[in-house]
Amino acid sequence: MSQNPPLIRPDLARASIPADPRRAGQPTIGMVSLGCPKALVDSERILTRLRAEGYAISPDYAGADAVIVNTCGFLDSAKAESLDAIGEALTENGRVIVTGCLGAEPDYITGAHPKVLAVTGPHQYEQVLDAVHLAVPPSPDPFVDLLPASGVKLTPRHYSYLKISEGCNHHCRFCIIPDMRGRLVSRPAHAIMREAERLVEAGVRELLVISQDTSAYGVDLKHAEARGHRAHITDLARDLGRLGAWVRLHYVYPYPHVRNLIPLMAEGLVLPYLDIPFQHAHPDTLKRMARPAAAARTLDEIAAWRQSCPDITLRSTFIVGYPGETEAEFQTLLDWLDEAQLDRVGCFQYENVAGARANDLPDHVAPEVKQDRFDRFMQKAQAISEAKLQAKLGTRQQVIVDHVDAEGATCRTKADAPEIDGNLFIDQGFEDLSPGDIVTVTVDEAGEYDLWGHL
Repeated sequence: MSQNPPLIRPDLARASIPADPRRAGQPTIGMVSLGCPKALVDSERILTRLRAEGYAISPDYAGADAVIVNTCGFLDSAKAESLDAIGEALTENGRVIVTGCLGAEPDYITGAHPKVLAVTGPHQYEQVLDAVHLAVPPSPDPFVDLLPASGVKLTPRHYSYLKISEGCNHHCRFCIIPDMRGRLVSRPAHAIMREAERLVEAGVRELLVISQDTSAYGVDLKHAEARGHRAHITDLARDLGRLGAWVRLHYVYPYPHVRNLIPLMAEGLVLPYLDIPFQHAHPDTLKRMARPAAAARTLDEIAAWRQSCPDITLRSTFIVGYPGETEAEFQTLLDWLDEAQLDRVGCFQYENVAGARANDLPDHVAPEVKQDRFDRFMQKAQAISEAKLQAKLGTRQQVIVDHVDAEGATCRTKADAPEIDGNLFIDQGFEDLSPGDIVTVTVDEAGEYDLWGHL
């Protein structure tokens, strides 16, 4: 059994590619998928389109006629990792097509790797397909090439990411996502529901709702209703909750209307879990970030959420060492974290990103100070996590099984999103369990991030 590292970086996580049986003469494409779950959905869409055109999917470089590298370009460290992945694909295969967020900077890519076949930007599906067709012409056989109803998935069969919009209308100084992916563009609610219904019919037990700003879903559509579904996050969450699968909401900004989601969680329609990017707590730091500076009111909102739904789990990410951050501002963040008592917390040390307005701010924080603040922040967050998990000893938790091997079953509670939160492990009486099973477990042991229990 494997435990998730507590500081896992989604932008460094590579998706495993499922292998296809290959017929004689069938063109085959490999893919390296980097970046956040939103990029993973893009990879799934590209592979689904290719699979529908008769291409086989290779899990390794050697078996592929060409390789697509879906890149991340959010942080400089992620850009470097993307360039390394492109270089590795060129070395191992030689025929590489680049797409994704870093593709918005083609000169940056071709400057480092002039031998790539093509570079396309984020969610440019048609351009990626054109590049593949040029490099490896399709050769479909409609009598043999069958596409699963749910398409090609890079996640296990029992859970799936459900992207509800692209882009973002915020102008945070440290972020270049709007420059790479554009302004908010919401999918029609009926199209999202149709995809969700297909996924549930295909065996998906958990839907992970993602976007750049989930709370803003439907704003660009003026929350229009079409085919019986209204484009508003509250209505969408309610509709998804009626499908019978777990529904988990990610990247929810704490707008006032978020409080309308909490009753849906208390009713059991949506998992009692909110992933909210608070980023910081000091009003001056938030102002320099161009973020809403309402940390005190946020504490009031958190208290109200917990009063309406005592079981709610709150996850967030924070940036330490932002330009101009003083020791007093950082201490305010630590004090806020003490009061907020968030269940799941991640932290990043500030990095300059090419094109971000934060680069030009004065008083950048020294690397050793950023590291010190990161360590102190994570020490406090870890202590809070450990205490909260200790409080679950003896409780009964509903869990979903992710993996079963000879040592035991790796599961997640309703408080745990895949790959970014903790696990619950069962090491006795697990033999009849299978991935996707939802069972009730009594918690026996607790660590800093993980739980152990028995059926």
